[in-house]
Amino acid sequence: MAKWGRWAAAGGALVAAGAAYALFVRREKMSEQPIYRVVERDGAIELRDYPELLVAETVAAGPRRVALDRGFARLADYIFAKRRSGERIAMTAPVLSAPAAEAGWRTRFVMPGSYQEATLPAPQAGVAIARVPARRVAALRFNGTPDDAVLGRREADLRAWLAARGLPNDGQVEHAFYNSPFVPGALRRNEVLIALS
Repeated sequence: MAKWGRWAAAGGALVAAGAAYALFVRREKMSEQPIYRVVERDGAIELRDYPELLVAETVAAGPRRVALDRGFARLADYIFAKRRSGERIAMTAPVLSAPAAEAGWRTRFVMPGSYQEATLPAPQAGVAIARVPARRVAALRFNGTPDDAVLGRREADLRAWLAARGLPNDGQVEHAFYNSPFVPGALRRNEVLIALS
């Protein structure tokens, strides 16, 4: 009888863990995302028009993965009011990451649409509030774990698509990550973005 009790307890724990995970994934899918207009769609590639975006951003040194982790932690401290007083800011998706001109990588959180620059809490040192101008972007969407090799291949695919159509671009690549690391790789939504000139 004790054996069945252990099995029942283990089964109950699995059901509870599964329900908690499903709730977590559902909450992630409901995160606010920037609204854009799709101009053209070709399989996994879209041309999109984005409005001006209000972002909190930071630059961190190091290789992409290390810099992204550092940048994410710094921005999470800001929006969750860990090093400042005032209200918490809701997490949005995606987290944006791009090479920074000054060295390292720039990480950006798009601010919820309910905020204006004047209504955002003052950021701590190392975090800046900025505006990304309205732009047309080529985006290649894919699922999986976005390691450097995968991101490099997807970027090459997007650049080849742009070149085949003769679409001028600013040359800068940006990565968009829609899910937390707790979501299994196969279920993660990622994008490689290149702004058109």
